[in-house]
Amino acid sequence: MADKQLACAVCQPKGICGGKGLLTLKEGAWGKNPLAIQVLGICSALAVTNRLENSLVMGAALIFVCVGSNLIVSLLRKHTPHRIRMVAEVAIIATFVILFDQFLKAFYWDMSKQLGPYVGLIITNCIVMGRAEAFALQNPPVLSMVDGLANGIGYAVVLAIIGFFRELLGTGEILGHKLPVFSEWYTPNQLMILAPGAFFALGIVIAIFNVIKGPAPEENK
Repeated sequence: MADKQLACAVCQPKGICGGKGLLTLKEGAWGKNPLAIQVLGICSALAVTNRLENSLVMGAALIFVCVGSNLIVSLLRKHTPHRIRMVAEVAIIATFVILFDQFLKAFYWDMSKQLGPYVGLIITNCIVMGRAEAFALQNPPVLSMVDGLANGIGYAVVLAIIGFFRELLGTGEILGHKLPVFSEWYTPNQLMILAPGAFFALGIVIAIFNVIKGPAPEENK
C-alpha cells in the first residue's frame, strides 16, 4: 500500500495546475507575448505610451481585467449556453473595466482624465476577449487566472518599455522628473511623444523581441 502511494506521488505532476501553470506563465509573458509577438492591442500601445506613468496604469488595468474576467468566465464555463457565450464574456469584461475606471476616477482623477476613453476601450481589446474565448472557456479557474496574469504582465512590460523610452527621449524626463545628467547633453526629440514616435518605438521593440526570441521551430524547417 505504501509503495503504491509513493508511486502515485512520484508520477503526479508537481507545480501549479499539475505543472501547467509555469508553462502558461512563460507562454503568455514571453513565448506568445500578446503585443510584441502577436501584435495585438496596439491601439493603447500607440495612444497612451507618451508617458511611463500612463503606460504603467494601462498595464495595471489590463492585468486586473484579464485576471478577473478569465476567472469568472472559467467559473461559469459549464453553465453558460454556447450560443450566448460571447455576450456573457463581453458583459463580464465590461464589469471589470468599469470597476477599474471608477477606481481611477475616485482615487486618481488626473490620470483618469489623461487616459480618457482608452481604459473603456479595454472592453474591445482583442487580448482580453481572446484569452477569455480561447483559454478560460476550456480551462479551470486557477490556470485561467495564471493565463490572464501572464498575458497581462507581458502586455504591461512592453507598454512600460515603450513608455519609458518615449518619455525619456521625447521630454528628457522619467515619471515627470528631469534627469540632470541626461538633460545636460540631450536635446528632447518632440517626435517621440507624437504619433509617429509611437510607431517607431513599437516597431523597434517588436523587432528586438523577435530577434531575441528567434524564429519559431516550424520556420527553421
